[in-house]
Amino acid sequence: MNRPLADAALAPISVQWDADRALTAMYGDHYQCLVGLALLLVQDLTTAEDVVQDSFVAMHTAWRRQRDGDEALAYLRRSVVNRSRSAPRHRAVIEPNPSPPGPAVPGAGLGALPSPEQATVAGALRSLPARQREALVLRYYDDLPEAQVAAAMGVSQGAVRRHLARATAALQMVVEMDQ
Repeated sequence: MNRPLADAALAPISVQWDADRALTAMYGDHYQCLVGLALLLVQDLTTAEDVVQDSFVAMHTAWRRQRDGDEALAYLRRSVVNRSRSAPRHRAVIEPNPSPPGPAVPGAGLGALPSPEQATVAGALRSLPARQREALVLRYYDDLPEAQVAAAMGVSQGAVRRHLARATAALQMVVEMDQ
């Protein structure tokens, strides 16, 4: 039997099995955090869950190109951010006359009902432009360094600093108005 040919035939099965096993572990470790990230970006739990599910499916498809776990998590995070950006456009195409969105309250799986302070922060985040909201959420919710925020957003570190500065100034104005 020609051994290299047999090994080549088994390679796709091995890659598939590795992807299944690795993504199952990543799903268990990172699903809730990624849904939280998406929820802060899209302001709708159902959409956030869909965004994360679609990102895991895309990750499975792209598994052969991943070199390590850190790169895979960065790919997932960037996929969530990108899909969160396109979610409103997708929703407008699928549902031309949507009903008004319900409150963006996470279910019991993501934690208890938000406190009044959390509701205020969520409302203030909603008022920010999308890129500023993305930068804040990735930097402070996900606790990522600027370089990883830049990679997830697909922008330079200087752009991240500008988005963070503008978002912080806007949030400070909201806080001052509430006092």
